[in-house]
Amino acid sequence: EARGGGRGVRLPLAYSLLPIASCLLPLASRPICRGSGKDMITKTKATIEDLYNVPDKGKAEIVNGELILMAPTGVDPNYAAGEIFASLREYARCKKTGRATTDNAGFNVNLPDRGSLSPDAAFYVGEIKGMKFFEGAPVFAAEVRSEGDYGQEAEKRVDYFAAGTLVIWDVDLRSEPVVRVYRASDPGNPTLYRRGEVAEAEPWVP
Repeated sequence: EARGGGRGVRLPLAYSLLPIASCLLPLASRPICRGSGKDMITKTKATIEDLYNVPDKGKAEIVNGELILMAPTGVDPNYAAGEIFASLREYARCKKTGRATTDNAGFNVNLPDRGSLSPDAAFYVGEIKGMKFFEGAPVFAAEVRSEGDYGQEAEKRVDYFAAGTLVIWDVDLRSEPVVRVYRASDPGNPTLYRRGEVAEAEPWVP
């Protein structure tokens, strides 16, 4: 649930825990350059334009100059992300502020090692650019783990906070607690929520 202004919409946290695989598939263009009398292989740095042309319009992010493709998610993680989005959308409609986003929304950011973010659900308060990606990071982002999404969460949180995100939910349906709420104001001390409890995104979902 995202909560603000003293009210919120409950996000059910009781799910059957099905092991769903997810993977990251690096994709890079490697043209041949010629120099010093021999062929050399160089790696072209991915750009936002590459994101607009991802094969089959799949989900991807730009990390360390490479286009990282992401596999479709499974039943339970998809449902959890959908419930988070529904809660955020209801809040946005009630308060007439911000924009709730679903999985696969692209956020254009300018970091040394990252050019974009694509959370599973998010809340954005910046300028809306129609058909283009969101400019800048969302104030709130939810990352719902699939089975393969383990090992790089801390590094991605650093990127979110550096880009301007203020609250992050790390949702792990296979564990207790289910939701860890990280805040830019105190990133090393998450608030923990177990099944049956009501999680919040205070104070940054206005």
